Formats: sequence, structure tokens, C-alpha cells
Amino acid sequence: MKPMNPPVLSYSTAAPPVAVLIASRIGGVPLKRVPWPEQRGAATATLTFEDGTKLIGVQTILRFVARCSSESSNLYGADALTSVMIDQWLDQSDALVNGASFNVICEMLSSFMASRSYFVGPGLTIADLAVWERLFASRQWDAIKDSPPFYHLKRWDELFQRDPRFVDIVTEVTVKGKRPCSHAKSKAATQDKQKGKQVGGSFDIDLEGASNGNVVTRFPPEPSGYLHIGHAKAALLNQYFARHYNGKLIIRFDDTNPSKEKDEFVDNILRDCEILGLEPDMVTYTSDSFEQILDMGTSLIKEGKMYIDDTPIDKMREERVNRIESAARTNSIETNLNLWKHMIDGDEKGLLCAARFRMDMQNDNGALRDPVAFRCNLIPHHRTGTKYKVYPTYDCACPFVDALEGVTHALRTSEYRDREAQYRWVQKLMGTRQVHIWDYSRLNFVYTTLSKRKLQWFVDEGYADGWDDPRFPTVQGMTRRGLQTEALKEFILMQGASRNVNLMEWQKLWTLNKRIIDPVCPRHVAVSDRGKVPVNITNGPSHPEVVSVAKHKKYPPAGVKATTRTSRIWLDAEDAMSVREGEEVTLMDWGNCVIGRIIKDSAGQNIVSIQAHLNLDGSVKSTRLKLTWLPDIGNLVPLSLFDFDYLITKKKVEDDDNLADVVNATTKIETRAHGDANMRTLQKGTVIQLERRGYFIVDEVFVRSDSPMVLFAIPDGRIKTWGVSADVKK
Repeated sequence: MKPMNPPVLSYSTAAPPVAVLIASRIGGVPLKRVPWPEQRGAATATLTFEDGTKLIGVQTILRFVARCSSESSNLYGADALTSVMIDQWLDQSDALVNGASFNVICEMLSSFMASRSYFVGPGLTIADLAVWERLFASRQWDAIKDSPPFYHLKRWDELFQRDPRFVDIVTEVTVKGKRPCSHAKSKAATQDKQKGKQVGGSFDIDLEGASNGNVVTRFPPEPSGYLHIGHAKAALLNQYFARHYNGKLIIRFDDTNPSKEKDEFVDNILRDCEILGLEPDMVTYTSDSFEQILDMGTSLIKEGKMYIDDTPIDKMREERVNRIESAARTNSIETNLNLWKHMIDGDEKGLLCAARFRMDMQNDNGALRDPVAFRCNLIPHHRTGTKYKVYPTYDCACPFVDALEGVTHALRTSEYRDREAQYRWVQKLMGTRQVHIWDYSRLNFVYTTLSKRKLQWFVDEGYADGWDDPRFPTVQGMTRRGLQTEALKEFILMQGASRNVNLMEWQKLWTLNKRIIDPVCPRHVAVSDRGKVPVNITNGPSHPEVVSVAKHKKYPPAGVKATTRTSRIWLDAEDAMSVREGEEVTLMDWGNCVIGRIIKDSAGQNIVSIQAHLNLDGSVKSTRLKLTWLPDIGNLVPLSLFDFDYLITKKKVEDDDNLADVVNATTKIETRAHGDANMRTLQKGTVIQLERRGYFIVDEVFVRSDSPMVLFAIPDGRIKTWGVSADVKK
């Protein structure tokens, strides 16, 4: 139970209990702050109650605040086991003190966070706050955090650096001249913005009517395709503001068009939401409310606010453009109710009709010129079957269900701005509670369409293998191509809730992704089959020698691999063409060798073989070429390496573009190769670097020698040398 009056939190300004202050802000637990001047001695935070009872120390106070917090915050977890795991991390965070063991502990924490966003469970808890405060207070962390072993811990740390709830508290308690704080940059960012500098997106917006614990947002995907990167922004923004205000997030399937919707899409959208780390408080369907919506339609007809129109669709569109009222607008209520019944029955007469809101046909805003509210559709619905024959449009259902489900704030992309007046008008017509609207910019990318209708065209025409095609901008397509969820989230957060519309390059996203995978992904070797050249090492081992080599020299947790050294090895054709007789080169993970005779075919064009001898005492620093190689052994892994290009040749796709005119004929190239024997055990979804080739993700694992392992090239942010991608900067 929360105390009647706020307890007093006293602390030294030299060591503010940042974790406690953030927890109280998130959990809605009021505390009266009494900071001490630095010179007043003890820095231990103390929480004092009216009766004189005291809680001493950050960990103890954190536990109290978490127990008093709103249930929706889940700062202490949702069950007993989670709470115990949180307690363990609180105890272990005490070990994070500057000294000889600090680096070791941070490396262990970083390894633990390699596949996690939070220390315990799917959301923020006081375990995260306790560890984060220790890092925040440590200058040793500032000195080491950019090193590869700490990459994942730094990524986790930076997630909170961008969180306005953290930034606000840190800005409030940081003493000028003490503890330089990279976490509190809001003032500098504001100054840069005033100077006209581009500093990235911001969540510093004022949601009208928002208050702690009273915000409900919704993410309403239509189950007519998989989620793409534009949906990801919408989903993450809605979750951000719901959690920021300790409110609720609803995922609602807008299933009002049976012609396009499938259970397959519902299942995969839920999978996409899981990939994105969405934690909805409710999952609903517009079809859950069909009865109420139809009843509302009947009421609107009786009130003269909606009429039934049998005007042909093309003529109706023309009349709306020219502000011509339909002849059906003067129908009597009785006539409208009769036609409405035909629509509900889905009979021949009803199929010719549409129900339209009676708004303002002379309005300059075309969205208010009596928009369609209901249409007939006899295709069975994926959930309700053939029960209904008439369905509400999105513009009809969305404002009604938003109000019905208690949504307080509807976040919409700015493309809907002209329809905001319609949204409000519909709610006024229906007599429902008004919902606040905030619009933000949609994501637009070069050589990309985010139209689900157009993406479906690529699938239907065979230009894409499905909605998870690695060339698609869908969540599953991008992750299948090697995009890490952390990179996608970071990219979305960088955009903020801005209303500025930009045509974005993909390179920025893939550069972020490289920053995540490069410090940790294991290294392997592949040699292309085409034109590969044997090198005979005259003083090589008489029998194969196996040595252990680190998979990542700067990241020991990646483990080791077995490398076989033989007297006959393979080089890529390009590498063989680059060496010169008598030149000393370095064989990576072995040592130097001197190139002897280079033997070519009878035409003198292609190299047939190379003679060489080892010089392991030679300096690798002095050689011009560092070459990857593979031993000539029987257990090398056959590989199919795929690289991809954009599906579209036009940089900015317009709504009226004919896709057949701008489709890219060549979007995939395959390279056959062989990889080192260690690749046999790689699992689907594993990200690796093929040395001197780039980053790849395993799409199909090794099964047998006559079936190659399939790897997809992961873009690294650099401009490609082939296809449309090579012309991005032109």
C-alpha cells in the first residue's frame, strides 16, 4: 500500500539515486526530494516516512518503489519467479565498482545481453535500473565501453540514453561541473536544433490530454500482408507512448475487407510483433465489434445521418470530385432502411448499393464529401465466415472502435492528415467520445514501395518468393536478410515522432546493423568455385595439420574453429591473378609464403596452378597481400552465396506508377563456393563474416555434400558495385 503522504528521499548531490528517481517517475510513486550539498558527508540515499521509519540504500528503496508502482509498469515483474530473478541482479549489481574486476564483469554482462533487450523478461525492470545506475556513475565505463567486448552492454546502455524518461531525470540531478553526462544531451540538442542543425528525431512532443496512467494507444494493422518497416515505426511509436505514460497498448486487426485478409497474415503479423518486441495489453479484432457497428449504421440511417446510394462506383467518384450531390441523397429514411436491409442480406439489389455518411458535398476537403461507410462483400470472412454480407470501411470502423475500446490517442501517419476532419466528424455523427489524433511522418525509402497492394503484385507476378523475401521491406524479409531487431529499433527511435517527410537511403539502416554484428559475429572463409586456383606448397606439411584459431580475434566468446593446413590449398581466382612470382604474401591464420612459379593455360590467360614455399619467419606487416585460403580436403562445405538488389529501378515510386515499367529484371545473383569445414554446424539465422567477402546470414543449413548451404549477403551500408544499387549516388 502506498503511504498517504510522500516519503522523503534524501541524497547527496554528488551521488544522486538516479535509478530510484526514474523508477518513481515510471511507476507513478511520488517522492519528496531533499538533496544534500556534496560536503555534507555520507552519500547513502535514505527514504524516510512520516512515522520515522527509514529505508537505507538504493537497492532497498528500489524494491519499495517497484512494489508501490502501478501494475502496468511491471518494474518488479509479473510473477514470483521474475521478482526473484530481479532480486538476483540487484544483488549482483553491487559488484559493479571501479577496479580490476570491473572490466571482467562488464564483459560478462555484455555477453549475457547479446540476445536480450532487458536483463529480466521482455520489458524494463528495476534490475535494468540498478545496473544502469552503476554504469552511469562510473568513469571506468566511459573509458572502456567503445571496445568490442562490451558492444552489447553499450547497445543496452544507449537504449536508455535516448529514453526521455531517463534523460529528464539525469538532466534534473546532474551537478554542473560534476560527472560529465553523455546521457543528458537534450539541452545541447535543442541548441543545435535552434541553430538549424539536423540532430535526428525526437519524442519530445506534447500529446494533447495525456496524463500518467490514462493513455491508451492502438496499432491497427490490416491482415492483408506482413508488417513492413513503415508498420514497424507505427507499432514502436504506439508502444513507446503507451509505456511512457504508463498506459495501455492495443493491437487491433482491422479486418473489414474479406477480399484481402487471411489467417496466414494474422499469424505472421503476430510473429512480426513478437520480433519487434511489442507487448500489447490487448489483441482485438474490428470484427469483434461488427454487431455494434451495424447497429450504429441502422441508428445513423434513422437519424438521417447516413443514406444508401446505388450510384455506380465510377459515377460516384466523379460526382464527389465535382461536388455533385447524388440523387440518392434525398432518399427518405424508409427507403434507406429498406435498401439497408438488402445490403445486410447481401442480395442482388443490396450488392448494387453503398452506405454513405451525410457530411458536406461542397467541402474543400474531399474526404468530407459523403464518404462511403459500408459496402457489401460476399467473400467469406476469415473469422466470421458468411455471417455478414456488409462490412464497414476503415474510415467508418476505426473512429467507432477507437472510441469503443477506450483509445485516447490515435497516432497516424501524416498521409491521413486530410482525413483527420473526417475522423472527428464520424465520431461526432456517432455521438462517441472524441479521440486525440497525433500525426507523424511515414517512412519512405529509395527504390522501395511500402504499398501492400504493390508488394502483393511482386509476389503474384513471381518477382518475389513470398512476403518474407529478403528483397522485401517487410520485417520478416529484412530479418531474413540479416537485419538485427536491435538495429531496426534503433533506426526507428532515431526518427522519433517527427512530422518531417524524407526519402531515406537504406545505407543508414544497414550501417547501424553492421555496427551491431561486426564486433561479435564469427569469421569463416569461403573460396569461389569458379576459377579457383590450387597452390602447391613445396615445404608444406606432409600430412594435414589441424590447429585451433579464434573465430573472432577481438571477441573471445565467439569461440574457436579448427583450421586444417595442407601442402595443397585453394585461392580465389582474383587473388591468384593478383600475386607475382617471387612475391612474399601472407596466408591468413598461417603465415607468409613466397610465390614461386605461376603456371597458366596454353592461351596464357588463366592461371592453372601456383608453386610456393612457406616462410613462416617472415613479417606479416611487410607483405602487400593478405590472402584467404582453404585446404584441399574432402569435408569443405558447398555454398550458394546470394546477393540482392532493389526490386524497383525508379528511385521514388509514385502512386500512379505502373510497376511493370519500373520492375528490376535482375535482383539476385548466385555465387557457388566452398566454405571451411567448421561451417557444417552453423544453424539457420546465424550471422557470420566470410573474411574479405562481407557479412552473411545462414538461410539453409548444411545437410549433405550434394546440397549446398545457402547464405544471404547482408548489406553493410556501402554502395554496391552491381545493379541499381551501384547507381544510388548518381
